[in-house]
Amino acid sequence: MSLANAATPAEFAAPRDALAPAAAALAASGPAAFRARRGELELELALRHAGRRTLRLRYEILGEARLPAIFVAGGISAHRHLAASAAFPEPGWWPQQVGAGRALDPRRHRLIAFDWLGADGALDAPLDPADQADAIAALLDVLGVAGLDAFVGCSYGAMVGLQFAARHGRRLRQLVAISGAHRAHPYASAWRALQRRAVALGALQCDETHGLALARQLAILSYRTPEEFAERFGAARVSDGRVRVGAEDYLDHCGARYVERTSPTAYLRLSESIDLQDVDPGAIRLPVTVVTVAEDRLVPPSEAYDLVERLRGETRLRVLRSLYGHDAFLKEEQAIAAVLGEALDDCTEAAA
Repeated sequence: MSLANAATPAEFAAPRDALAPAAAALAASGPAAFRARRGELELELALRHAGRRTLRLRYEILGEARLPAIFVAGGISAHRHLAASAAFPEPGWWPQQVGAGRALDPRRHRLIAFDWLGADGALDAPLDPADQADAIAALLDVLGVAGLDAFVGCSYGAMVGLQFAARHGRRLRQLVAISGAHRAHPYASAWRALQRRAVALGALQCDETHGLALARQLAILSYRTPEEFAERFGAARVSDGRVRVGAEDYLDHCGARYVERTSPTAYLRLSESIDLQDVDPGAIRLPVTVVTVAEDRLVPPSEAYDLVERLRGETRLRVLRSLYGHDAFLKEEQAIAAVLGEALDDCTEAAA
């Protein structure tokens, strides 16, 4: 394995005014509330469906090395930057749960996250969630982390967490799997297949980004619920001689934002990766907290029930209700914080 471990410049840059809320939050908790650092490494990995490849892996760590280590992973759109810090004040993808005084507090835990393999669009090959789990194990080796006190995964991150628990269980104390399961539901796979066809259709029209925007809009419909849309959007109207429904402006906004930060190749390969999920729950013999949302149409509660019945270690099941469906882990701040607090109660800083 070839490794190069070095700090990298700040990424995910945002306009100065967009950083104001994060800066205010940091001022309230103190600019040195917790340490943050970034790095990257190059590794050779034997991919399940594409052979041995040399890959670049980018990571970020919040908290001191002496603290209990927790790996945190989100959906395929998530990345290594969890929350704002003095070193990297741009907004992260999970500020609801990560930060001083939050459920995942870098003053009490060493939080490790990375950019998914394939997220930069440089790898145009099938990626298995097991590949991501092996990449995490390789990263831990470089960082000198023998074991994790916990792995907290949401959506695709929960799938990878299950893979890590099955493949590298000796290095993990417990897993929190939120809205992710041991397999892809056929209904959800059908949704994603149509999204990938939208990208392909855009490419045929020499407008791949338009296809990606449409794929994102279709994805939003699968992440959320009809009940939310009924509350948020009104009836259709006639505008410039055509009918425009209430949600179109919102969906257009979602699509436009997504194409600004996402490579079509990255989207396609990570979307495929979700559908390749296949892990034997019987191979997992450590404590697992499984969180499911009753209104989730992509990972329905039936999948969580099946997972819980087949796991071999101590298991807790938490069923939430949310208007936001699959996106509840991003929107239901108090409910998710309560689950994390319960699961991680014994994962605290060792006595000095």
